[in-house]
Amino acid sequence: METLLAILIFFLGAIIGSFLNVVILRYRSGKTLGGRSMCFTCGTTLSWYELVPIGSYLTQRGRCAHCRAPIAWQYPAVETLVGFLFVALFFRFEYLLFSTPLLFGILFAYYAIVISYLVVLSVYDLRHKILPDKLSFAFGLVAFIGMFFISGDSLVLHLPSLSHFAAGFILPAPFCFLWLVSKGKWMGLGDAKLMIGIGFLLGLTAGATALLISFWMGALVGILMLILAPLVKKRVHIKTEIPFGPFLALGAVIVLLCRVDFQSLMMLFG
Repeated sequence: METLLAILIFFLGAIIGSFLNVVILRYRSGKTLGGRSMCFTCGTTLSWYELVPIGSYLTQRGRCAHCRAPIAWQYPAVETLVGFLFVALFFRFEYLLFSTPLLFGILFAYYAIVISYLVVLSVYDLRHKILPDKLSFAFGLVAFIGMFFISGDSLVLHLPSLSHFAAGFILPAPFCFLWLVSKGKWMGLGDAKLMIGIGFLLGLTAGATALLISFWMGALVGILMLILAPLVKKRVHIKTEIPFGPFLALGAVIVLLCRVDFQSLMMLFG
């Protein structure tokens, strides 16, 4: 039963991931989210069987069935990523499924929305090296509302603690400082706006833990890029711009799904 539910949740995530791809590709492009999907190369309107998440990419061997143009890796990657994230979210709250199914459904739906925003922001940042204000503030609003209704794994109307509320202002402060001092050369202001939502979502301690993980991940990737650059013949140097939004989102997701805290991190590396 558990395995079957996990498989169904994965396919649900893949379907949501397919929609998120549309959002990522059409946002600020002048196109609406409505209308039929089409090949960007030949303009052919795609049939339903060409839009099956992950499956269509595999059966078509990564190419358009009409003009044979390559299909961007982003499509199956995002669909697969969201599928696995939804499965991880399912296991995070699985213990509530049979005892309090309504609570499970509400928490799963809420955090699925949160994760979807983080995926969209991350992939958009990777593609365009910018975090759109509207999406960041929409994510922040969702996180802000959640503060008043979600406490741990419970659903209860309450006032958040002062530290939790302040996290949405304290955690972005270092990014604002770096942006101000460097005049935008070291850090984009978009990262600070994203941290507002992460602060409201996780609170001060968990949010700081997510921030620490983000810096570790960013540093690790930066070092690996410098080491591997000669092998892949890429021009990478110490000043190469690396979008930091995906690392912030990754840190938040790790803390959210794995319930990581400072103590567990210190035990891991201590």
